[in-house]
Amino acid sequence: MTKPVRLFPVILSGGSGSRLWPLSREEFPKQLQPLISEKSLLQETAQRLGAAPPGAAFEVQPPLVVCNEAHRFIVAEQLRAIGVEPKAVIIEPQGRNTAPAAAVAALLLEEAPDDLMLIMPSDHSVRDPEAFRAAVAIAVDVAREGRLVTFGIKPDAPATAYGYIKRGGALGKHAFKVETFVEKPDAATATRFLREGGYDWNGGIFLCPVGLYLSELARGEPAIVPACRRALQEGKNDLFFFRLDAKAFAEVPSQSIDYGVMEKTDKAAVVPVDMGWSDVGSWSALHQETAHDASGNTTLGDVIALETQNTYIRSEKQLTAVIGLKDAIVVVTPDAVLVADKAHDQAVKKVVEQLKAQGRTEATAQNRTYRPWGWFQNIDEGHRFKVKRICVKPGAQLSLQKHWHRSEHWVVVTGTAIVTRNEEEFQLRENESTFLPAGTIHRLSNPGQVELHMIEVQSGEYVGEDDIVRIADNYGREGQSDAQPRKIAKSVKAAAKIAAKVAKKARRKIHRKAAPSPAARRRVRRRVVRPRAPLISTRKVAPQVASKVAVKAAPKAAPKPVKPAKAKPRKAPPKPGGKPPRKPTKPRKRK
Repeated sequence: MTKPVRLFPVILSGGSGSRLWPLSREEFPKQLQPLISEKSLLQETAQRLGAAPPGAAFEVQPPLVVCNEAHRFIVAEQLRAIGVEPKAVIIEPQGRNTAPAAAVAALLLEEAPDDLMLIMPSDHSVRDPEAFRAAVAIAVDVAREGRLVTFGIKPDAPATAYGYIKRGGALGKHAFKVETFVEKPDAATATRFLREGGYDWNGGIFLCPVGLYLSELARGEPAIVPACRRALQEGKNDLFFFRLDAKAFAEVPSQSIDYGVMEKTDKAAVVPVDMGWSDVGSWSALHQETAHDASGNTTLGDVIALETQNTYIRSEKQLTAVIGLKDAIVVVTPDAVLVADKAHDQAVKKVVEQLKAQGRTEATAQNRTYRPWGWFQNIDEGHRFKVKRICVKPGAQLSLQKHWHRSEHWVVVTGTAIVTRNEEEFQLRENESTFLPAGTIHRLSNPGQVELHMIEVQSGEYVGEDDIVRIADNYGREGQSDAQPRKIAKSVKAAAKIAAKVAKKARRKIHRKAAPSPAARRRVRRRVVRPRAPLISTRKVAPQVASKVAVKAAPKAAPKPVKPAKAKPRKAPPKPGGKPPRKPTKPRKRK
């Protein structure tokens, strides 16, 4: 009896899942979400193969996972939650498609070239895992004969969203040579393939020896393997991840396994399998994978559906009511709503592209953002303020950090918090709060056994997420800061500082004596002629502030001395025999 061969699952988890927007976005794509069951698609993929049955020709080893930097902590946490300890979690600095990702995993295993790799996307669904395991057992025997095996999905409809594989000559009872790969056909061609038989969907799952994959990739795409090797050699360990060198990996050509290897090799084989496979590549595909009611509707969340048929309705937040819809998609998230005809659900990618062109954050970012210590969710945001809900996992803590442009007010809702504020450290319980001015070095920790939930109110001239300087961090992010202190005019700062001092002195004087206006009037009555100096010196005050202070503090001017009235000349007496003088008449007022 031959010795069982080692089989390493290689899980590719670098996709963005934009076809399931607004639920799936770059920061939290579909493979990390529980779309069909209580587990995420990544977790289902990691558990799909399970342990090899007794007497099998292979031994299942810990998986290798390839993901991007933004998802690394979520991937590690989800694998830990299901008890899977990976052999390696490899961080791609940037996406380079599936061929380089699998090549990096193969290079990590190249010391044993006869070991097998089972390469699987992390965002697919399989309703019948037993059928999948049976197909893997068949493929192992074929791969040990020097073949690159792909799994052909038995078609149940003339789908135009998948590529097709045409079977060639038989390789035993359940495997075939690959005669040709066919690109996504039109509807008429797909219908003909289904009628003729001998065609399978290309599911993008492969099983092959490590050494054979590297040699066939080097033959078909000579530049990929050396560049991946360089990125691996110049990479480094980062906590429990392996980080590929960004500069070296940027030189790796982008290519898929289908184009770079399978279509160029003469060693390709296919194992047909009917396992209830779906790539969950659209809202219509997701609707097919979920439970329906009597009218063919799927309703998730707070939903009311009246006179509606064959419709997928999902609400992540508020009550959603639909009436009279048919063959539609309705998805409501805290910051976006999608309503689409199922016949046009592939156009969702165009919506995402338009949002990116407009610079909208809704294209890539979720309302809830996940971090290695927990998550935060934006509740409200406006000019110079932002309100967040923060959840910190038990035993976790945020980085020791500071912000240049914003102050923060923390209120504990549930749980217990340990707060570091500059040199002091103290505890906050439910309904207690603290204030952190801008520039304060601070940290938040959860020492308890339950989640810590709190409300954070940010205020300041800038409340963006990049305004952060990490001084110490448990997750290897020290010193990272995308924001720099904004330069504010020194003259404006100085004037404001002096004005504050002047106002403070003025308030003190008002408390000690009478208001300045009555006091000034009394001094005027006592000393009319004496000139007075201003109450507050303005030599060190900025011109704008000094003018206002001087105007308010100056006393009222002394009354002008009254000039003596001039004596009126006496009128001469009338001459004898003359007429008496006329009385002066008053001028008439014009109306």
